[in-house]
Amino acid sequence: MSNFFDSDSPTNVTEFSVSELSGSIKRTIETAFDHVRVRGEISGYRGPHSSGHAYFSLKDDKARIDAVVWKGSFSKLKYRPEEGMEVIATGRITTFPGSSKYQIVIEQMEPAGAGALMALIEERKRRFTAEGLFDPAAKQLLPFLPKVIGVVTSPTGAVIRDILHRISDRFPVHVLVWPVKVQGEGSGDEVANAIRGFNAFSPGGVMPRPDVLIVARGGGSLEDLWSFNDEAVVRAAAASDIPLISAVGHETDWTLIDYAADVRAPTPTGAAEMAVPVKADLEAQVATLSARLSGAMNRQMDNRRQNLRALVRALPSLDQLLALPRRRFDEAAAGLGRSLELNTMNKRRTFERAAAKLSPDMLARRLVERRQRLVERTALAERIIERLLDRNKARLDRFDATLTAVPARLKAMTERSKDRLESLGRRADSAVVTDLRRARQALVAQDRVLQSLSYTNVLARGYAVIRDADNRPLTRAGAVTYGQGIELQFADGRVKAVAGEDVPPPDPSAVPPTRAAPAQKPQRKSEPPAGQGSLF
Repeated sequence: MSNFFDSDSPTNVTEFSVSELSGSIKRTIETAFDHVRVRGEISGYRGPHSSGHAYFSLKDDKARIDAVVWKGSFSKLKYRPEEGMEVIATGRITTFPGSSKYQIVIEQMEPAGAGALMALIEERKRRFTAEGLFDPAAKQLLPFLPKVIGVVTSPTGAVIRDILHRISDRFPVHVLVWPVKVQGEGSGDEVANAIRGFNAFSPGGVMPRPDVLIVARGGGSLEDLWSFNDEAVVRAAAASDIPLISAVGHETDWTLIDYAADVRAPTPTGAAEMAVPVKADLEAQVATLSARLSGAMNRQMDNRRQNLRALVRALPSLDQLLALPRRRFDEAAAGLGRSLELNTMNKRRTFERAAAKLSPDMLARRLVERRQRLVERTALAERIIERLLDRNKARLDRFDATLTAVPARLKAMTERSKDRLESLGRRADSAVVTDLRRARQALVAQDRVLQSLSYTNVLARGYAVIRDADNRPLTRAGAVTYGQGIELQFADGRVKAVAGEDVPPPDPSAVPPTRAAPAQKPQRKSEPPAGQGSLF
């Protein structure tokens, strides 16, 4: 038994690597299921990915399969996938070897029958109603007499001809047609773009802005009218600032744009009738109103003329109006002389009564009374001043007593301040001495370090520093030229010299040259050597 499971035992089973086995399974599945139709419910759909691809799952009550729609196929789908939508997907089965999974690559997709489309419409209707897109309070009133009408429909169908013919018969106005596809792939986006495009026109621009919009299409099946159930179309209709009439299909056909539009027309011809009134009826009505206005004006003028005549008859004559004022004037003129005499007599009596009161005795009595009152007030003022002086004197006495006690307190405070000042002076002297001692020790240490690093110690051992005329050190022989003035610095001073050419060693057989008098030793400079700084 152990030999049977031995790894060294020979076998005829072919060995595969993991990649080879995964690739073989992938080819087998793609060959066997290269074209399949799958019916299921969309699950996990979150819209297209940033790459343009769409990833979701198809499921039923027992199983689930991953699905993917590549970017190129997604733009060609007639019905866009939605969460919970039951669809029939056409594509091929493939595997993903990296994770041992299989999925369906969808190339076409359609709803699973009319029931699925109606369920999708009801779901969208509930969602849009919750968002307020179908709110009746947001509906706009149609203008009574628009100057420009915008029509969104197919330019080749019978719908546009019916609309233009009906508008021309009722009330010819300027009509702008935005041609769109009303069925098939991309038709919903074209209708939505047309509605938004008309709303983008600016008043007074090159293209006149419509006063009302008509979105129209002839009748058809539910699939034919599906573009007008598209979410983009519904949102564009609800957001339109221009009043919009929906005329899609026949009277029994209802689409979601009918709920979002401001007015729904049963047919495209009915939409044209709603958009404009009948010109002949308006002209007849204007003529009737004009005749009624003329008759009313004539009757009004006759009534006003009769009222004016009656008022003129009721007015009194000029003599009657002036009789009473004239009589009053005459009576006033007649009594003016007597009134002046009586007034003069009254003023004279008043003057005499006033003059009788102005006798010398009365004036003398008033002067005595005023003089006595002045004396009393002067005495009162003197008593008040004396009380104020006594009060101020008492205050000054209290201040004097307070100031007498001040020198003793000041002396005590001065003594305490003097003791404190002496204590602070002793502490300051001690601190200064300590700081000077610490600074002197640091200075001595730094001086020792400086002396140990100074090049003058090297000069004391017999070396010299060669400098040029600018007092810069020369470190190489190549930097010295013939006849250049140089300066030699020794430990005890400096000597100036002139550089010459290289001299061969002396010949012993040659006559020694006469020894020249020794050069006078240059006077040592008092300043410190160049290159060494001072400590202070």
